[in-house]
Amino acid sequence: MAPTDPPDDGLLLRPATPHDVPQIAAVQVAARALAPMPPAIHAPEEIRAHLAARFGTAESWVAEAGDRVVGYARFTRDWLDDLYVDPAHQGNGVGGALLDLVKARHPDGFSLWVFEQNAPARAFYAAHGLVEREHTDGSENEERAPDLRMEWPAGSVGGSS
Repeated sequence: MAPTDPPDDGLLLRPATPHDVPQIAAVQVAARALAPMPPAIHAPEEIRAHLAARFGTAESWVAEAGDRVVGYARFTRDWLDDLYVDPAHQGNGVGGALLDLVKARHPDGFSLWVFEQNAPARAFYAAHGLVEREHTDGSENEERAPDLRMEWPAGSVGGSS
């Protein structure tokens, strides 16, 4: 797969490699630390080991500025499992570029889970055309925090972004 240049100057989207896992884990840890989410229940080294062990089980892309990973998305045909952006790069189009990539690669639609309390993420996804489909009490996630399933409907490629 060839790298994809989004409209943002200096930002490169490319398939992730196993070499990227430490930077991907660092982005996830930093983003979760500042987001209105339940406290992390895994230490940074556990997150890194988990991501390394699962590398290749889903499609993973990174957003790179210079030689630094500033965001990533990990997804399957039906699910967006992870989309995290380094806090220093949030609000600059990185998340939107990654989400547009997922939409383009899966035009038939996909779902994701987001914590109910993460209002900024919910607003971001809603602004990009995802709709809330299901609310849970959180009994099925590790954090035991209420969450909701959002869905990007089929046929929405090229929709709002």
